[in-house]
Amino acid sequence: MRAAVLTSLEDGKLDLRDDVVALGPGPGEVRVRVRAAGVCHSDLSARMGTLPQPLPAILGHEAAGDVLEVGDGVTDLVPGDRVIVNWLPACSTCPACLRGEPYLCMAHVIFAYAQPRFFAGDTPIFGMAGCGAFAEEMVVPRPGVVKIGDDVPYEIAALVGCGVMTGVGAVINTAQVRPGDTVVIIGCGGVGLAAIQGARLAGASLIVAVDTVEAKHEVARGFGATHATTPDGMSDLVAQVTAGEGVDYAFDVVANPQTLRSAWTAARRGGTVVVVGAGRADRYVEFNPFELLFEGKRILPAFYGSGDGRRDFPRLLDLWRAGRLDLASMITQRVRLDELDQAFAALGRGDVIRQVVVYD
Repeated sequence: MRAAVLTSLEDGKLDLRDDVVALGPGPGEVRVRVRAAGVCHSDLSARMGTLPQPLPAILGHEAAGDVLEVGDGVTDLVPGDRVIVNWLPACSTCPACLRGEPYLCMAHVIFAYAQPRFFAGDTPIFGMAGCGAFAEEMVVPRPGVVKIGDDVPYEIAALVGCGVMTGVGAVINTAQVRPGDTVVIIGCGGVGLAAIQGARLAGASLIVAVDTVEAKHEVARGFGATHATTPDGMSDLVAQVTAGEGVDYAFDVVANPQTLRSAWTAARRGGTVVVVGAGRADRYVEFNPFELLFEGKRILPAFYGSGDGRRDFPRLLDLWRAGRLDLASMITQRVRLDELDQAFAALGRGDVIRQVVVYD
C-alpha cells in the first residue's frame, strides 16, 4: 500500500512509498482502511522533532475509515463498519482508567513508542501515536476505534478524532465552562475554533479570539467569538470588556512561554488558565511562588480535551447532526497523500485552519 514515511528530522521530507505493509491484526486488534486523515499541528511538531517520535515513522493520527479485518477476540466489529480512530485508547483496567481519567491511560501509549506498526521491505516503521494515518491502511487496538453511523462523512469524522475532541473537550470536560462565564482563546487554528464552538455551546457570554493572523478573526466570529484581536491588542481588549477584572477562563491553544504568560495575565484573580496545546518540551515558563499564591489562579492541562472517545465522539456527532457544531466549515483545504509536504508548509505558516487528506 501507499504511505508517506518520515525517515529523518534533518530535512523533514516525507518519502511516498508503495511497498508499505501494516502489521496484523493480532488478537484484540483491528485493521482499518483509512478514508480521510486530518493534518494536525501535532503531526507537524513530530515532523520537526518538537514532539518525540521514533523514526522511521508514518505520521497522522486524526482519521476515519472502514474496518477491513478484525483479530481474534474482537466480536463487536465487522468488516465494513465505519469508525473514527481514537489515538489515545484506554485499557479500562489501569488506575487512571479506574479513576475515570482514561485520557491519562499510558498502556497503549507505551506500546506505540516501543512497537513498530509497519514494514517497508525489511525496515520496521513506527506509527505516530500507534496509528500512522498517512497510510492507506493501519492496524490499531480495538479501543483505538469508535464505531459511528454511515451518515457521517469521513472528513467530518476524522476531525472529531483529535482537533474537535481536544478543543471542545477542553471547554466542556476540562474547564467545565458554565453559562455566563467569560473566556479568551489564544490560537484560532482547528483546535482553537473547536474551543470557540465549545464555549458557545457552554453558554459563555464573552468569547475573545486571539490570533496573529487577522484574516482568522472574522472566521472566529463566524464560529461564535464575540470579539477578536491580535496578541498585541489582547490586554487592552480584555480590560475593556471585563471592566479590568479579566476573564474566567483563558485557553492557550498555542502553548509557548509568551502565550502562556499572556493567558495568565488575561485570567482574572481566581480564574483558570487551560493549557490546550502541546508546545515544546525544551521551553519553559516562569512563575514565582508569590503570584501563584496571591493571584489564586488555577492552571489546568487539557490533554486530549480530558476526553473519552467512547463517550465523547458520539456526543460530538450528535451536536453536529443537530446543527450546533459546525465541522464542515473547519475544513479549508483537501489534499492528496503526495501533497503532504505542501500541506505541512501551509500549516507552519498559519495559512490554513484544517487540511484533510482524502483517500480514493
